[in-house]
Amino acid sequence: MMETSSTSEQTLRLCDTHSHISFKQFDHDRERIISQLKNGELEFLIEIGIDLETSKKVVELASKHENIFAAIGIHPHESNDTPSNYTEEMGILAEYKTVVAIGEIGLDYYRNLSPKEIQKRVFREQLFLSRELKLPVVVHVRDAYDDAYEIIKEFKGELHGVIHAFSGTIADAKRFVDLGFKLGIGGPLTYPKNNELREIVRHFSLVHFLSETDCPYLPPQKYRGKRNEPAYVRFVIELISELKGISASSCSTILCKNAIDLFKLQI
Repeated sequence: MMETSSTSEQTLRLCDTHSHISFKQFDHDRERIISQLKNGELEFLIEIGIDLETSKKVVELASKHENIFAAIGIHPHESNDTPSNYTEEMGILAEYKTVVAIGEIGLDYYRNLSPKEIQKRVFREQLFLSRELKLPVVVHVRDAYDDAYEIIKEFKGELHGVIHAFSGTIADAKRFVDLGFKLGIGGPLTYPKNNELREIVRHFSLVHFLSETDCPYLPPQKYRGKRNEPAYVRFVIELISELKGISASSCSTILCKNAIDLFKLQI
């Protein structure tokens, strides 16, 4: 029997490995998103912190709801305002069983909201913490791929994780894949001018990718200018499947398995 498009939609496993539904943009309909997890429309979310305050919020959210998992970390934009004992506080938060990663951490030289040297110090400190806690990392990189690679390379063989919202070159992709890192692919894959990212998806094996949204940011082309949300990961998965020449159902299953294996999710 030929599979209809509606059946195909029902068989997609929608896994968003980078969401921010704890942000204020979801204050009016957060429960609707959570209901999508309860009814099986969404399989699971990795809810991401960007500073100590939001890290506490994501842990609280994940602790209250099944199939929401937490990542705790200091985003590079926030690294200049971090208290001296932040790694101790993160270590305490990491004791919650719903915490599956350290992130969102990394380097951002595009906006440079924190001095580069402080960004690098805080990034490296959190990589040390990740190694100590044996947790993968969720890494934000913008206009800083060389420095991010050199710092992560210091931990070669000791750390794994994902380069979130990957926007580098195919050469950058190879360097991080060779270090054992996944590449996070979200809405920008669908942007008409983003040919290089589509070529990267074609070039590397599907085992190297994770599906994500970064909601409320980076919506797929269909929703440009509007708030992104976890269910829109469907459009990313469908385009990845097209680029790889496999069914969307099979693609979604592989992408979810990649995340389950990386974050050691108990689902």
